[in-house]
Amino acid sequence: MLIISVTSIAATEDPSSTADVSPRIVRLMARRRVIESVDGNVLPMRNAILFRRKGRFWPDIFRPGRYMCILMFWGLMTLLFMMLLAKFALLNTLHDLKLDQSEFITARSVEISIRTNKLITEGDDIIISEFKKIPLLPKLTLPDIWTKPNTDLYYKCVQRSSKDIISGDPTNGYILVHSNGGLNQMKTGISDMVAIAKVMNATLVLPSLDHNSFWTDPSDFKDIFDWKHFVEYLEEDISVVDHLPPAYASIKPHQRAPVSYSKASYYSNQMSSLLKKHKVINFTHTDSRLANNGLPNPIQRLRCRAMYEALKFTDEILELADKLITRLRDDDKPFIALHLRYEKDMLAFTGCSHNLSKAEDEELRQLRRSVRHWKEKHIDGEERRRQGVCPMTPREVAVFLEAIGFPSDTKIYIVAGNIYGQDGVKALQDKYPNIYTHSNLATEDELSPFNNRQNKLAAVDYTVALESDVFVFTYDGNMAKAVQGHRKYEGFRKTIIPDKKNFVKLIDRMDKGLISWEEFSMKVKILHANRTGGAVLRKPGKVVKSEESFYANPYPGCICEK
Repeated sequence: MLIISVTSIAATEDPSSTADVSPRIVRLMARRRVIESVDGNVLPMRNAILFRRKGRFWPDIFRPGRYMCILMFWGLMTLLFMMLLAKFALLNTLHDLKLDQSEFITARSVEISIRTNKLITEGDDIIISEFKKIPLLPKLTLPDIWTKPNTDLYYKCVQRSSKDIISGDPTNGYILVHSNGGLNQMKTGISDMVAIAKVMNATLVLPSLDHNSFWTDPSDFKDIFDWKHFVEYLEEDISVVDHLPPAYASIKPHQRAPVSYSKASYYSNQMSSLLKKHKVINFTHTDSRLANNGLPNPIQRLRCRAMYEALKFTDEILELADKLITRLRDDDKPFIALHLRYEKDMLAFTGCSHNLSKAEDEELRQLRRSVRHWKEKHIDGEERRRQGVCPMTPREVAVFLEAIGFPSDTKIYIVAGNIYGQDGVKALQDKYPNIYTHSNLATEDELSPFNNRQNKLAAVDYTVALESDVFVFTYDGNMAKAVQGHRKYEGFRKTIIPDKKNFVKLIDRMDKGLISWEEFSMKVKILHANRTGGAVLRKPGKVVKSEESFYANPYPGCICEK
């Protein structure tokens, strides 16, 4: 191919001839070229200046200015889009792997061979099954059943500061306290009253205990608690006296039931004004009279000092408890303390009668109707059970412990009174024969001072439960709250907290033959892998009455991180 420029042709013909060409043609000739092929065809080429402009286009874009900003904007938008796609893909993957604790739609491996695993996805109404070739899953590693949570980074922080020590000046008056409920309800109430006396700058008279509750225990404060230790331990916090001084003994106390779950300001303002006016106030109720949260740190720490340090049981109680613990550990093997709250009063109160006879159900209904201060009279017990608010039955406890992994020779100390029902504890004892109580561990002579003293026996059981290797409770009542909170305070000793709502769903499915024992056991283990009484912050709830109790979890307040 021969390429000849028009301008070169003109130059070779005659230099003078360019003078006759108009300037416009010269400019065109300078800016355009033609291509003459061998066959005589002539094709125009693109403008050379255009080539130069396009060559400068990309460098111009990367110069600071409008083009660079546009490029960065679209680049960031693309990156953001890709990140969102990755996020949703990850969430979907996690969702498929996660055990759905509300609906129990789970992916489970039920049939494993060398090359083929069968995956079954279960819902409430359908079962879809298909075979897929998948790699064998590694064996799930779960914590040892006796190992307590790792809490090396936490410590008690209940020390009082110098500004919290009382000055010795006269107080605003005296507080009389009538504790109501069972032992642990009274214990937490008295601890609150200690803090309230501090807020009100009041002198606390040794509390009187409830003698009219279900157990009608005649024991008083000095029969259960080391009252001298109580007074001495709190002497730098509040003033505590055995009785009203003669100058105030003739004054008629002002009767008052404080508002439940009140803040400190309620007592420092309204109640303090009443105390200054009347000089002696009798608080007729003590249960849940302080809020769980939103109180000053010194007040929260004082509640713990009162609950876990000042309210020490008498030597008589501690000595019997120590004997029982020694006998339980005579072979150096660990033991479980089980709060099996399957007792007549609790079943009547909650309306739960699963696995009981019709006659027993009717007996509980009559008891519920006869107790005036129990507000609910008509209760759907089965619905309560499905919601996870019923005490676990002895049979459910046996199945639960076996599913968790406790062997049949495990020693179990039952922290409770008489188990209700004609079969009693038989379903549990059939699986775990090493069942103990204070009745079969202690001698008659050792128990004689505790006859008809249910609160004193409850104090013995409390101490054994506190020192046990593992504590398991079947109903979230006052003792369960008090013991688990005390165990957290003492270094997060292992406490298994049953997820009863989901456990009931699982055991009912297993009883219907919908799932195998192996799958049931694995799901129970997974559900409770992190329900072992470890360090979890207590958080305020939307409804004060249903939020976590301060005494069930004194972190934050009395437990701090190192």
